[in-house]
Amino acid sequence: MATSFDKKETNRGVITFSIDQDTIKPVLDAAFKKVQKELNAPGFRKGHMPRAVFNQKYGEEVLFEDALNRVLPAAYEAAVKELGLEVVAQPKIDIVSMEKGKDWVITAEVVTKPEVKLGDYKDLKVSVDLEKEVSDKEVDDKIERERQNLAELVLKEDAAEKGDTVVIDFVGSIDGVEFDGGKGDNYSLELGSGQFIPGFEDQLVGAKAGDTVDVIVTFPEDYQAEDLAGKEAKFVTTVHEVKAKEVPALDDELAKDLDEEVDTLDELKAKYKKELEEAKAAAYEDALEGAALELAVANAEILDLPEEMIEDETHRAMNEYLNNLQRQGISPELYFQITGTTQEDLHNQYKAEAEQRVRTNLVIEAIAAAEGFEVTEDEIEAEIKDLASQYQMEEAQVRSLLSADMLKHDIAMKKAVEVITKSASVK
Repeated sequence: MATSFDKKETNRGVITFSIDQDTIKPVLDAAFKKVQKELNAPGFRKGHMPRAVFNQKYGEEVLFEDALNRVLPAAYEAAVKELGLEVVAQPKIDIVSMEKGKDWVITAEVVTKPEVKLGDYKDLKVSVDLEKEVSDKEVDDKIERERQNLAELVLKEDAAEKGDTVVIDFVGSIDGVEFDGGKGDNYSLELGSGQFIPGFEDQLVGAKAGDTVDVIVTFPEDYQAEDLAGKEAKFVTTVHEVKAKEVPALDDELAKDLDEEVDTLDELKAKYKKELEEAKAAAYEDALEGAALELAVANAEILDLPEEMIEDETHRAMNEYLNNLQRQGISPELYFQITGTTQEDLHNQYKAEAEQRVRTNLVIEAIAAAEGFEVTEDEIEAEIKDLASQYQMEEAQVRSLLSADMLKHDIAMKKAVEVITKSASVK
């Protein structure tokens, strides 16, 4: 197969390749057998028209499109491989010639992977705005949050205070006219929670069960319901119950309620401190890795990053997000209706981050190539086991989804990230 590449501009060009008759003839035969089953001709049973009769009646050229569809993908891939190109977007295919009995000549406009000129990526000095140390206050705060989660609401006869929960009926009106959405029955409202518009909850502080309070508030100018925005409203509010939050005592019994593996509050504090330290250490390493990668990418130069790569990454991220929603029972149409956004809005949102992800991947790949990493069979097997465990899949299923080349690529990328991050240090 004759192939050539005509470079038109940076990262763009045209591949010209031919498909020889030895390759074309078998696919023409296959294309004929496909249509032969449905053919009728005088003197022949259905599906038994001879090839010569077909060619004379219809012309062999009617089979060319089907035959080309069968042979083109492999022929194109072979041309790309022969030329040693790394194509990063769908090609634009054009037919130069498809003459009977002659080799077919095809062109493909392609976008190629951009060249990356690496800068410094080892021994980088970066800033990480995170603390590794865990204070006693952080441990106490975690215990207090867990303690509050065990709180129970108990009826009280005294006046409502901030933090109490009131059970209320309310009817809202503007200039004496009730409005849609301004009414509620037996609604539980925690005072100070900010669930209602500013000023509403404050006016119920001091109320007791059985009281009726005229709550006067003004809707914010940017309120979502435009017909209410900026207007003063009166809510006639009846308080049925006042409940106080009762939290358990901070003692060893609480510790055992929170964690069955401990017997005392001191043991719980020690366990929580260790958990917080592990979480902080992981967050610190993630932040260090992110900062080091960002600097390595900034130090590199990518020559004319193709827009197609950014678009492909944008659509990949969008589809992943929408597919996740779909698995939760939320269709794209419903999502856009709920959020009041459009597909274009989502595209723009993801495109803002797509370019940086593409740049980062290109730089990591360039570092992997520069370091000349070799990936062993043992490393591939370990990666398969890790992925199978991570996604709760059978190892055979992982092998069916990921080729050896894909696994080698991913392992080499991980090694490149390690080269960057393991040598990096915090300023």
